[in-house]
Amino acid sequence: MDSIAAPPILMRPKHRSETALKEGRKVFPDGTSRVTIERDGGVIYAKRGEGAFLVDVDGNRFLDLNNNFTTLIHGHAYPPVVAAVSKLLMDGSCFANPTEHEIELAALLVERIPAIEHVRFVNSGTEAVMFAIKAARALTGKPGLVRFEGSYHGSYDWAEVGQSNNPNNWGPEQRPAAVSSFSGTPDDVGRKVTVLPFNDVDALEQGLSAVAHETACILIDVMPSRAGLIEPASAFITALMELARRHSILIISDEVLNLRQGYHGASERFGLIPDLITAGKIIGGGFPIGAIGGSKEMMSVFSAEHGRPGVPQGGTFSANPVSMVAGLTTMTALTKDAFIRLEDLGEQMRKGLRNVIAKHGAPFCVTGSASLFRIHPRPTPPRNYRDAYTTNAQADTMRRLGRHAAAHGILLPSGASACLSTAMGPSDIEHLIDVFDAFLSQSF
Repeated sequence: MDSIAAPPILMRPKHRSETALKEGRKVFPDGTSRVTIERDGGVIYAKRGEGAFLVDVDGNRFLDLNNNFTTLIHGHAYPPVVAAVSKLLMDGSCFANPTEHEIELAALLVERIPAIEHVRFVNSGTEAVMFAIKAARALTGKPGLVRFEGSYHGSYDWAEVGQSNNPNNWGPEQRPAAVSSFSGTPDDVGRKVTVLPFNDVDALEQGLSAVAHETACILIDVMPSRAGLIEPASAFITALMELARRHSILIISDEVLNLRQGYHGASERFGLIPDLITAGKIIGGGFPIGAIGGSKEMMSVFSAEHGRPGVPQGGTFSANPVSMVAGLTTMTALTKDAFIRLEDLGEQMRKGLRNVIAKHGAPFCVTGSASLFRIHPRPTPPRNYRDAYTTNAQADTMRRLGRHAAAHGILLPSGASACLSTAMGPSDIEHLIDVFDAFLSQSF
């Protein structure tokens, strides 16, 4: 990049967003319904989406690198989804009966994802992980769970232990503390969960051997977003599979976010052969969804065909036709060529960001793969969650970067993965690189 002058963007004052937040505080505890809402610099209320862009209630237009937490892989208001759902709604939005739409989306997942032969649909990633853990317990007769420090797996009590550890409570590096993310969680929950560091083979061998007799499953996100968006070491994946088989422990690959790693998902990309897979986000086409998949043998634990199943899973809106049709339309358009194009854009993004970091000699680095990336306020890529954990000074730097990006028409997530969509093109990538270049020029 030759120029460090960020493209001029004239942003309107956020008067309507500020008013909306005041109204929201009258009916919500903090003015909104999600703790994940970005608040630094003021809450931005969305009016509509236009492909790669979000338009707020004040008329400001932003390149959206959040895409509702990586969900909208085709961007906002994707025309084929809009058309398919609009047509469907004339026939009804949900039923107590199954529909053929759920078979079509399930068949697509079975065809694409090597570890999936049968599927169950739920309403969120949290539900998918919860029922996968319940399935593992039912199949093994054991109650325990092994997971990795800092990885996010939703809001099931056992799945969230160890996801928000901090320097005041995280304990030894090779055997992190099993700390709940929520006050008041029963102590028994933590006693059934073993937290281990990601990418540490020795810690994995020692930790797993100590609890194997009571462990039902290992829950893993192979490229954990909130833990740094770090790629798994092949030796770590190999050791995990060998140890799991040796101790009759099931592997749950949480791909709610990372299914977008490729046409066949994240497990196939990184060489993991799981027993169960959880999916969500992109497979719903912008509507609520979650899924559990695995072999016919494993998934039979959900079957009610011969009486009460081992895991009775239901849900009023599970497999609702709106999510099924939107998901099928979205996933059908995600061809192998579409994934290749997204990966090329991702490589252009990561390379460009790294080039401007090197040019300025700035204490930043970039992690990620495929259509995901994360900027870290540290000079070398993190090896694990503790490396990726930000100090107060580093967090302030990232807030300044977020404000700078927003002032130049970009929504850049803070402390989480940013993502690309098929609605984006090379000029959008260049815009972010220019804006980041200008930020580094002003700051270092």
